Formats: sequence, structure tokens, C-alpha cells
Amino acid sequence: MAYNPPGYGQAPPHQQGYGAPPAQQQYGAPPQQRFGAPQQHYGAPGGYGAPPPQQGPNLLGIFQQVDRDRSGQITIKELQEALSNGTWKPFNPETVRLMIGMFDHDHSGTIGFNEFSGLWKYVTDWQSTFRSYDRDNSGSIDKNELKNALTSFGYRLSDQFYNILLRKFDRQNKGTIAFDDFIQCCVVLQTLTNSFRQHDKNQNGWINVSYEQFLTMVFSVRS
Repeated sequence: MAYNPPGYGQAPPHQQGYGAPPAQQQYGAPPQQRFGAPQQHYGAPGGYGAPPPQQGPNLLGIFQQVDRDRSGQITIKELQEALSNGTWKPFNPETVRLMIGMFDHDHSGTIGFNEFSGLWKYVTDWQSTFRSYDRDNSGSIDKNELKNALTSFGYRLSDQFYNILLRKFDRQNKGTIAFDDFIQCCVVLQTLTNSFRQHDKNQNGWINVSYEQFLTMVFSVRS
């Protein structure tokens, strides 16, 4: 599993380079808006997670909807309950934890309104990316669609490794990856790649690390 410097798996410049979705204009027109049962968009009833209208979403109103205890802060549990992955299952808690961690700038374990604004854009960017690779509009990404997505991000991975990714992130055991699991897959892959690159001094896709260095790499990534 080598990478092609300097662009292999390289995160786009926005969102601090951490697990960010690629720029939307790189991927052509997304397919029609359809995500299978039970909802026709990703997000809470009323449109949270759906593409914002042209005049712009009422982010304050959405924030207040998600902030059910009116604390002025959104918790992991509140965000998980507000998001939908297009199935009857709750949004992946690990994905929610990752996203909260990315935008929790004061390390409170929750996000305020300003932090939520950044998270809103992050989710909608990922939604557009996911939709553009869900070519059959099934509401999930199969192995070939996942391969197309990651290849366009710059990754060069074997079919065997794609089988591993599918087993790891297919929470529904359907042989496909849902929206929330797709985000987690991409973020984890990016953070592991960043950790590997730090040790790849020659940028040739090969590293020589000790056992303890390997453990440090694995346990130090934000995933």
C-alpha cells in the first residue's frame, strides 16, 4: 500500500486538512436527490443535513432544534439524534464523536453555535461528495463506488484492501457503506495516512519503524 507523493490521499486545504471532503467542483454533477428509505435526505426532520436552500439555511433555528436541552451547546448525543444516515439505524456514534472533536475548539466536549456553523458546512460538503459517488442512488456506497471515490482522492489501494475497508465500515452487514460510515472511513484513512507520511522521510511509500513507534502511530491518531 504505497502512496504517490505529493498528492496521494492528501487532504484538501480547507477544514484544517483533517479528513475534509474534497472540493465539490471536482466531482461533476451529483445524481438526483434520492437516498432510499426511510428519509430522502440526510439529517433531522426539517432539513438538517440536507443541502441548504439558495437563500441560505437558518443555522440558528437549526442549532436551536438540535440543542434540545437549550444549554447553548450541542452534545454528542444531541447531534447523533439530529443526524440521519438514510436508514433506520442511528447515526454512527464514532463519526459523531470525530466531528465534534474536529470543531470543539475550546475542548469542552460540546460545540456552540459558531462551531456548529463549521460543522454544518462539513456535513453538507460530505453529503454532496457521497451523493456524487452513489451512482445508483441506493443510499449507500458499494465496493466499486468506494474505490472510485478513494481513487479520485488520490489513494492507490488493492482490491484486497477495499475488501478490508468494506468489512470494517459496513455496520449494516449489507456489503455496502452508509453515509455516516463513509465519513468515518475517509477520516480514519486520512489520519492514518498523515501519521504514516510523518515517518516516510523519502516520500516513497515505505517506512522503517520499531514496534513501539508503530504502536505510537496507531494510538496517537485522532480516530
